Amino acid sequence: MLKIFFRMLLRLLYRVEIKGLENIPLAGKRVMIVANHTSFLDGLLLATSFPYRLSFAINTQISKRWFSRLIKPLVNLFVMDPTNPLSLKSLIRYVQQDEKVVIFPEGRITVTGALMKIYNGPGLVADRSAATILPVRIDGAQYTPFSRLRGRVRLRWFPKITLTILPPRIIHAPLDVRGRARRKYAGKELSDIMTLMMLATTNYRRTMIEGILDAMRIYGGNRKAVEDIERHPLSYRQLFMRAFVLGNAMAAATARGEYVGIMLPNTVTTIVAMLALQIHGRVPALMNFTTGLGGMRNACEVATIRTVYTSRRFVTFARLDKIVEQLGQQVRVVYLEDLVPQIGVLARLRGAVESLFARIAYHHKSQHASCDEPAVVLFTSGSEGKPKGVVLSHANILANGAQLATRIDFSSQDIIFNALPMFHSFGLTAGTLLPLLSGMKVFFYPTPLHYRIVPEMVYEINATIMFGTNTFLAGYARFAHPYDFYSIRYVFAGAEKLQDETRRIWSERFGVRILEGYGATETSPALASNTAMENKYGTVGHFLPGIEYKLDAVPGVSEGGRLYVRGPNVMRGYLLADKPGIIQPPKALHGEGWYDTGDIVSIDDEGFITIRGRAKRFAKIGSEMVSLTAVEELVAQVWPNDTHAVVTVPDAVKGEQLVLVTSQQAAERNAILTQARAQALAEINVPRRIISVKQVPLLGTGKTDYPAVQQLVNAATEQS
Repeated sequence: MLKIFFRMLLRLLYRVEIKGLENIPLAGKRVMIVANHTSFLDGLLLATSFPYRLSFAINTQISKRWFSRLIKPLVNLFVMDPTNPLSLKSLIRYVQQDEKVVIFPEGRITVTGALMKIYNGPGLVADRSAATILPVRIDGAQYTPFSRLRGRVRLRWFPKITLTILPPRIIHAPLDVRGRARRKYAGKELSDIMTLMMLATTNYRRTMIEGILDAMRIYGGNRKAVEDIERHPLSYRQLFMRAFVLGNAMAAATARGEYVGIMLPNTVTTIVAMLALQIHGRVPALMNFTTGLGGMRNACEVATIRTVYTSRRFVTFARLDKIVEQLGQQVRVVYLEDLVPQIGVLARLRGAVESLFARIAYHHKSQHASCDEPAVVLFTSGSEGKPKGVVLSHANILANGAQLATRIDFSSQDIIFNALPMFHSFGLTAGTLLPLLSGMKVFFYPTPLHYRIVPEMVYEINATIMFGTNTFLAGYARFAHPYDFYSIRYVFAGAEKLQDETRRIWSERFGVRILEGYGATETSPALASNTAMENKYGTVGHFLPGIEYKLDAVPGVSEGGRLYVRGPNVMRGYLLADKPGIIQPPKALHGEGWYDTGDIVSIDDEGFITIRGRAKRFAKIGSEMVSLTAVEELVAQVWPNDTHAVVTVPDAVKGEQLVLVTSQQAAERNAILTQARAQALAEINVPRRIISVKQVPLLGTGKTDYPAVQQLVNAATEQS
C-alpha cells in the first residue's frame, strides 16, 4: 500500500513516465540496475517503478540520511563500508543470490547535470557475479529542488520526470584478464554502457530551433546566451526576437529549402542570421571568405546559391571589397546595413510578438520542418583539393552535441570563448551550437589570428572553455600572460595535430591541460576526444558513443588502417560540381551511410586512437611507405616554434622525394637527420630538400594549405 501511495503521489506531482518496461523481464533473475544519479528523489523513483522489491547498495554514511530512511520500508538496503575491502566481495555474494540490486555507479548526485566519474567497483560486481545489467536513465529530477544544481539550472517544483529502461547488457571480461586489469576492464565496459544510455535517451531527433527553444525553456528566456566584441549580450528571448524580425525580411526574397549564403565573421549577427533563415526553412550556407574569389565562386556553384548576406562594415574591414564586387556578378549580394533599415515598425512589432510564442510561430513558418532536413551547409577547407559542400542535417548536429555531452561535463555556468570561424565545423558545432543547446554563454571573437588580444579577452570575460587548433594555441601561448587563462577549465584542440611543444607550454606556463580531439566536417565534426576522465598523451581519445568504425588494411602500412565511420552525426551528403544543389549521400566500400575519413589510424587495447596520417599523405619511397604527417612531427621536434609542411615531388630513382617547406630560416637537413637517428628512424623519413619561407601557407581555419604548398614547391622545382 505504501508503494502504491508513493507511486501515485509521484505521478501526480511529476507526471512520471516510465518507458521500456518490456525490458525488465528480459533481464532475468540476477539483475544489477544501474542509473544516473540526478537527485535525492532517485531512490524513491526507482523503488516505485519496478514490479518487484529492489535492494539498494549504499555506504554507511548514506544509510543514515533522511532519504534512505524514507525508502527503507519499500526496499532492502545493503549497507557497505567503503573503507572495508571485503565489502565488495560481500556485495558480489549478495547479488549471486539472484537479487535485484540498484547501484548508482557515479557514487554521488551530479553537480554538473552530466555524468560524473564512473567507479570501477560496480562493473566488477556485475562481472564477478554474472549479473545482467539493466541501465535506467532518470531525466527531469535534476530540475527539482531535490537536486544539487541550484544556481546552474532554473529549478522548478514539479517538472515532468521520465524513467527510461534500456535493454539489458552483460559485462564479461576475458578469462586472461585478471586482478586490477580485470577491475579496470569491467569499469570501462560499465562506463561505456552508461554513456551509450545517455546518448540513446537524449532527444536529438529534433530541429536546431526546437533544441534551442527547449534550452530557453529549461534555463529561462532571460538567460544571457550570446555576446561579441560589441559587448551587448543577448538573452535567449532577445536572440529569437531578432531572428524573427530579420527572418521575415529574408524570407521575402528567398524560398523554402533554398541554400542561402552567409558571409559574416564571428559575431552575434551571424548566429541571428543563421537562425533567421532556419526559422523559415531556408538552409544557411556559411561561406569561407578566406578561400578568395575562386573558392567562394565554387561554393556558390555547387550549392546553387543565389543570394549572399554580408555586412558592408565587415567587407571593408576584411578588405574584401573587390572580391565581393566580382562575386556580385554571379549572385545577389545583400548588405545587412541596407536591409535592416527597411524593416518598419510594424514588422519589428510583429517579430517581437512572434518571439513571445516562438514555438508556435516557428512550426508555422518552417512548415513543421523535419530533423532530417538540411540544417546548414559548410564547405570543406580544400586543404588537399577542391572544396565540396557538406550538408549537415539538424539531427546530425544535435546528435554530435549529445555525443560530446555524454563524455564531457559541460555546465550551464560555463562561458565559451569561440574565436574559430563558424564556417569551420568545429567553430559552428562545438563553439556555437553546443553552448546554445546547453545553456552556456558563448562569446564570439571575430578572428583567431589576434594572438595578443585573444588571451586578454579570455581573461576579461572569465572564459572557462575554449577551442582552437595547434597553430592558434601556439600563437596565444607566445604572447599570453601566465594568468590570462586562470579561469579556463578545458581547452580542446582539433583540426590539426597538436604538437608536443604546444602541449608542454600550456601545461607548464598556464597549468592547463589541452585535450586533443579528432573529427571531420562530414561528421559534424567530432568523432573522438580525450576528456578529463579519459586522456592519453599522443592520442585523440576514444570514439564518442554511437560511432561505428571499421579499419581496412593499407598496402605498405604496417601500423593501423584506413578508417571508415558510421553514426547519427555523419552528414546527409555532399554537394558536388557534377550535380549542383543535389545532395549525394555518403557511400564507401562498406555500404551506404559509411564515410571514408581518408585517415590512417591505429587503436590500442584501451580504445585510444592515434592518427598516423592522411592516406593521401603517405609517400612511397623505394618500397617503403612514409607518413608525411610523421615527418612533419619529426621536424617540429627540431624547430618547435616554427611552422612546417612536407610534400612530395617525383624522383627518378626512389619514385618520390620529400620536400620540407618551413618558416625556419636556418633550417638544415643535418639537424633533422640527427633527430631522426636519436629516435632510431630511417633516413628515408628525412626530407631531401628544404625550402625556407617567411610564412607557410595556411587556410583560414589554421590548417596548412597543402595545395598552395605544393604549388610553391613545384614552382621552385621548375626554376631549379
